[in-house]
Amino acid sequence: MSDRDDQLAKVRTQDGFIAALDQSGGSTPKALELYGVDESAYANDEEMFDQVHAMRCRICESPAFTGERILGAILFEMTLDRDIAGKNAAEYLWQEKNVAPFLKVDKGLADEEGGVQMMKPMPDLAPLLDKANARGVFGTKMRSVIKRASEKGIKAVVDQQFEIGKQICAAGLVPIIEPEVDINAPDKAEAEAMLSQEILAQLDALGDQDVMLKLTLPEETNLYAEHIAHDRIVRVVALSGGYSREEANRRLTANNGMIASFSRALTEGLSAQQSDDVFNATLDASIQSIVDASRT
Repeated sequence: MSDRDDQLAKVRTQDGFIAALDQSGGSTPKALELYGVDESAYANDEEMFDQVHAMRCRICESPAFTGERILGAILFEMTLDRDIAGKNAAEYLWQEKNVAPFLKVDKGLADEEGGVQMMKPMPDLAPLLDKANARGVFGTKMRSVIKRASEKGIKAVVDQQFEIGKQICAAGLVPIIEPEVDINAPDKAEAEAMLSQEILAQLDALGDQDVMLKLTLPEETNLYAEHIAHDRIVRVVALSGGYSREEANRRLTANNGMIASFSRALTEGLSAQQSDDVFNATLDASIQSIVDASRT
């Protein structure tokens, strides 16, 4: 079997979750602040990204971070051009840790319109997918945000996600389609019901292309059961979306068949000031709690 076949089998069937290590320019200062690195530690964007890469390396190199419990890790594009422990980041994840590498491909969010934030245009998507393939990347991730229950807006978000998702499938990669519903949406349950139906319609029209979904933990328990069972779905993963790890794990446990793809909830409690022993023990406990919640 090829690496891609092995990765697909792992992501589709194994217990565990997907680590989201793809903080980008907008979210990096907050992630660093939570990690105990304030803005005085860097003078410009380049130094800021050096700091967050050091955080990601420490996580990935930890003995707690292995393919026994971690199925995949989502990387920021800049990480794809950097090394971890002397080896290209994507190669390191798969070859050293048995963790399938994913790449964040969106260019951020457009301004809110009609209750949603669409993805900005991706004019360089094709060469980026070529680079991902050359690096041995398994899949991609792209994010939109739904702020309220707007039928027209939600349909536009899902249409855009699947249109680009088909291009990613055609390039031989597995896309994670992420139409996030803001956890603070005033009509969150209604928005999720609309989103559920739009996604099912797109899945039914996919033909022979397989995708993953990354969804906000829903107000209605097991809302996405039909999606999880769909023939075109590799896996349905949940974002933490600003919930604490405790609350995200509680909600995830209640939703059978969903597994985690947490970012902030994964790194909660980690600090640059911790000794390696404390850091590794904290990460190990975090990973185990997320794995346990993903097993239901």
